[in-house]
Amino acid sequence: MPLSPSGVRIDADPAAPSIPPADPESRPWRLCVAPMIDVTDRHCRYFHRLLSPRARLYTEMITTGALLHGDVGRHLDFDPAEHPVALQLGGSEPDALAQCARLGERRGYDEINLNCGCPSERVQRGAFGACLMAEPHLVADCVRAMRDAVSVPVTVKHRLGLDYDESYDFVRDFVGILFEAGCRVFIVHARNAVLKGLSPKDNREKPPLRYADAERLKRDFPDAAFVLNGGLADVDACMDWMERLDGVMLGRAAWHHPDILAELDRRMAPGETPPGSEAILDAWVDYVAAQHARGVPMHIMMRGVLGWRTGRPGARQWRRMLSDPALLRAEGPGILRRAWQALA
Repeated sequence: MPLSPSGVRIDADPAAPSIPPADPESRPWRLCVAPMIDVTDRHCRYFHRLLSPRARLYTEMITTGALLHGDVGRHLDFDPAEHPVALQLGGSEPDALAQCARLGERRGYDEINLNCGCPSERVQRGAFGACLMAEPHLVADCVRAMRDAVSVPVTVKHRLGLDYDESYDFVRDFVGILFEAGCRVFIVHARNAVLKGLSPKDNREKPPLRYADAERLKRDFPDAAFVLNGGLADVDACMDWMERLDGVMLGRAAWHHPDILAELDRRMAPGETPPGSEAILDAWVDYVAAQHARGVPMHIMMRGVLGWRTGRPGARQWRRMLSDPALLRAEGPGILRRAWQALA
């Protein structure tokens, strides 16, 4: 039987508290998929939901300017099957962030997340992202404004520090100021952000990981939730960190090896029978066909699934066929079935 969206939907209570419940099996941030620009659009998120009914999904970072002066529907529309889904905002003006948070809540998002971790030059020119860590009181004002505007949780994704200052005091004080402003959920990319001299790609790999500092934050702020992000690509390690902290957030691992989400979901609910790969394929083909009929280009929907078969026989052929513009134009959604058959 094909897997239907209603079979994977998780309804979220908009009035849920920011602090996760004590029951470790019901922690809402236990498994998260990171915001990734040009990756985690609504189509990729739908595919990730098919793989993992339990993962908390995040939009790409959307700037306040894009929402206040652009096409709100294009940026914020999502399928109900994506719940629980969080809107990540980029910005530094409390009033603008509050307005955008309201838009997100009205559209049905389960969480509003503020980006304080992106180190790209474009973000720096806009004076938001990682450079906000140098202005914790401004971030606190932003958090207060958003919390006053919405009833869903307002969370922050941040780094451990800026440039080459690895002082724990810096991030402890940053978190402390936001905690006083009412933030109770912190997603910690456990590296510094080097604002000058490293590319965004290098910033995901070169600054050393400091997981111990994330654990230290949890000890210092036991009433807050801390979700670990950065360098996580192994199922056993993820399961371990789910117990040591309040959850994990996967970025590139979920993009390049999406099956890790399905495996983690199986580990999180060992007594349940998860959908098989062919049921997931059936649901994905149905979704792609419906979206393609509405005019969505095939190549946009294929970005999130290119790595699905990585490590299995025929994976290279799968990627080649689903990234071939001529094949996508000629065969449309049918290319998915043919690429699947080529795996044998």
